Amino acid sequence: MIKDLETAIGYRFKNITLLQNALTHSSYANERWHDGLRSNERLEFLGDSILGMVVAEFLYRNYPDRPEGELTRMRADMVCETALSIVAEEIHIGEHLLLGHGEEHGGGRRRVSILADAVESVIAAIFLDAGIEPARGFIQRFILTRVPEKRLQHTDYKTALQELVQQKKNQAVTYELVAESGPDHDKHFSVQVLLNGKPIGTGAGTSKKRAEQDAARDALTKI
Repeated sequence: MIKDLETAIGYRFKNITLLQNALTHSSYANERWHDGLRSNERLEFLGDSILGMVVAEFLYRNYPDRPEGELTRMRADMVCETALSIVAEEIHIGEHLLLGHGEEHGGGRRRVSILADAVESVIAAIFLDAGIEPARGFIQRFILTRVPEKRLQHTDYKTALQELVQQKKNQAVTYELVAESGPDHDKHFSVQVLLNGKPIGTGAGTSKKRAEQDAARDALTKI
């Protein structure tokens, strides 16, 4: 079955264990800790950076008249969870995920966050297997074809908030973790965002990054 995924993404792995790792959710790895399995979280971290760099370069070269703030929001629209989950659905990545029993029965194969993370992990796996050009090829085929030309959606709420407060001098935005709960495979974080030390918004999410985005979104509705 994994060869079907290779066909869908247009790349054959020399080291197939990299692709298998990219498809291993933390819930599955935690249930099989005695087998020494690793989740795709480290690959997701690497893939996120590769994806951001390739998309940023593409936008910089192809939209020379767009200001920095608009390019930032365009990139955010292209690499947000929703956009990446659409890619995941297109290549049927959910069918190949290795999930723990809880995620399996809880609809994890269609969970937007899990699908988006898997796409980033696959990008990293391709990069580690063969370098930047094949990884760039994947991004070109499935992501750079979806440039948002219409009204932007401000999916990067942290950047939008930062740009807003920087219109005045001596403004400092910080994020503070206020709560953390749940097992390792299903963490939940609560964050508050502060402007010059004063709370202006709160947010929650399955990672600190997502909780911070939610807090920034909340703040934008209030200031």
